Amino acid sequence: MKKIEVPDTENLGHGHLACAGCGAAVSMRFTLKALGEKTVMVIPASCWSIIPGFWPYSSVRIPIVHAGFVTGGATASGVRAALDIRGDHEAVVAVWAGDGGTFDIGLQALSGAAERNEDFIYICNDNEGYMNTGTQQSSATPMFAWTTTTPVMRPKENPKKDIMAIMADHYIPYAATATIAYPEDLLRKIEKAKRIRGTRFIHLLSPCPPGWRIPSELTIKISRLAVRSRVFPLYEVENGTSYTIQKESHVVPIKEYLKLQGRFSHMTDSDMEVAQKNVERTWERLIKRARG
Repeated sequence: MKKIEVPDTENLGHGHLACAGCGAAVSMRFTLKALGEKTVMVIPASCWSIIPGFWPYSSVRIPIVHAGFVTGGATASGVRAALDIRGDHEAVVAVWAGDGGTFDIGLQALSGAAERNEDFIYICNDNEGYMNTGTQQSSATPMFAWTTTTPVMRPKENPKKDIMAIMADHYIPYAATATIAYPEDLLRKIEKAKRIRGTRFIHLLSPCPPGWRIPSELTIKISRLAVRSRVFPLYEVENGTSYTIQKESHVVPIKEYLKLQGRFSHMTDSDMEVAQKNVERTWERLIKRARG
């Protein structure tokens, strides 16, 4: 595979308001490097509604349209149409939405845009909960996780929604998973998405130190363990049917991933076994999809 050079340009400046060790801040930095300056970004209500800074100042060096929680896909469709009417077919339109604004509240607008095959890149910054409003459960929250709406005595009982399967079933041109633990892979996938027309979807895992109850210095390590434990496998789906799975040579038990996070500290050995079996089932389902 061709080696990816990390661009020197920085489209995320100083003074943003992210927490220490915020996975989303590192994710945004690399994403903006790959997208380039000729990008208009739509940001529905999320942590990144706040992180760029207070108006009229912004740490992001591209135009941003702040949108309602439910309207990421619809707003991006409108921005793309307006640019096309002006004759600007070069500028990239991208959405940066959280899992709440993608898996839950924004799913209808995203699904409609994907059905129309609107020409934009939709990036789901998945920190597995409504972190901007106090760590509430979303449908991206994993099984057994503590949140403020799933207390330790009654943690989340069902697995995380499979958003990649939902997007693949729209038969969009391109969908991929990525994480900051593998920055060259992230850059390659966004650059590939830029070369494709139609709806492109990037599912980007971004650990949240306060919400996941982890030390800020472990963000990258935990991102890597998410991949190695197969909690978050790296793969691509083209046209809804062609799967490319990046096999991880150093597979570890899910316990290695969960034990570093305070949101799972209440889990028993029995819970760990259930979680491991769920990961194995999910992995087998992905392999079957890839085989057709």
